[in-house]
Amino acid sequence: MFNIVLFGAPGCGKGTQSELLEKHYGLAHVSTGDIIRGEIAAKTPLGERMHGYIERGELAPDELVVGMIENYLDAHADVAGTIFDGFPRTTAQAEAFDRMLSARGLEVGLMVYMDVPEEELVKRILLRGKVSGRADDASEDVIRNRIKVYNAQTAVVADYYKAQGKYEKVPSLGTIEEVFDRICKVIDSRR
Repeated sequence: MFNIVLFGAPGCGKGTQSELLEKHYGLAHVSTGDIIRGEIAAKTPLGERMHGYIERGELAPDELVVGMIENYLDAHADVAGTIFDGFPRTTAQAEAFDRMLSARGLEVGLMVYMDVPEEELVKRILLRGKVSGRADDASEDVIRNRIKVYNAQTAVVADYYKAQGKYEKVPSLGTIEEVFDRICKVIDSRR
């Protein structure tokens, strides 16, 4: 099983690239953001707890997110590998993730960091907000806070995977196809 962490700031294109990679490599794809939004839409107790964090552009508490991923792993033990989009987001989550995978005889094979300048991220998210109607994509202040939180709390996760020799930085400006080709070259060199 080959597990990939697709990593980068909000708006870098993780969701789009995950879908392409899923089809190309036959891997499963899990997006913590999609899971959380689904829980909020269904008005589950988890969704109610998460709603406030999302509205403010803050990260969800580690224990909630780690629990969701553990449930995912248990329900998808038979897949050829998974693209984890938006997880882990903190070093504590990365450490817990490694323990979960290790207990199942698995590991992260690669972390792909999708590098996009901040002003481009803001433009992309505002444009996405016009199409999606997502409230957290419509406010430039919330978007900038999400990027600030990402830089302060999430970017350090790259160091965790760098120390393990599993980190690859991919410039992610250009067409969807150009970025996809760059990511595939990195994955193919590691498989």
